[in-house]
Amino acid sequence: MGCSSGKLKGMLASLTGLGLSAAAGLNAYIPLLLVGVLARFTDVITLPEPYRWIQSGWALAVVSVLLAAELVLDKIAVVDHVNDAIQTLVRPTVGGVIFAATTAAAQADSSTWMQQHPWVGVLLGVVVAGLVHATKATARPLVNVGTVGTGTPVVSAAEDAASLGMSLVAIFLPILVVVVLLLLGWAAFSLVRRARARRRRPSPAL
Repeated sequence: MGCSSGKLKGMLASLTGLGLSAAAGLNAYIPLLLVGVLARFTDVITLPEPYRWIQSGWALAVVSVLLAAELVLDKIAVVDHVNDAIQTLVRPTVGGVIFAATTAAAQADSSTWMQQHPWVGVLLGVVVAGLVHATKATARPLVNVGTVGTGTPVVSAAEDAASLGMSLVAIFLPILVVVVLLLLGWAAFSLVRRARARRRRPSPAL
């Protein structure tokens, strides 16, 4: 019974880390800020000592400022490409940290394996966030060109909403993370396909 409970807890912890890492691939600061706030002001998340800095006042202040800047810069065509280039290092890094932190927090009482091999969680988070970021960075130029920049703020707002939604699901309903990831993948595929279709559409004759 205890073994089964430990395995279930470990699986849910991994799903939480997976969901938060995917959210970080869209917007690094939303899941990081959410985890920090919940850890500091509630009992929903209790971070282990090595990751306690995430909930510190200075970290929350810095992340809040960076999030505000991200929310503005990512909605401006062309500027968003520069921002994505900068975020190529930031988003996977945050994904790795957030995966390791939340997985360690959830498994602290049931498993010592992740504590002995913290690099596994970091690597998984980096890979997941990196893949999501790469998809976002690849799709955005197609959207910008296909809509002449008018679709940039709309798509960016949708990505922010998806990042927040994924973060909340990962923390409170981790069992649904797989479903949300599939929906996110389908949405990204549809967006890229539509943008490419618009680019191939012939211009109207003058």
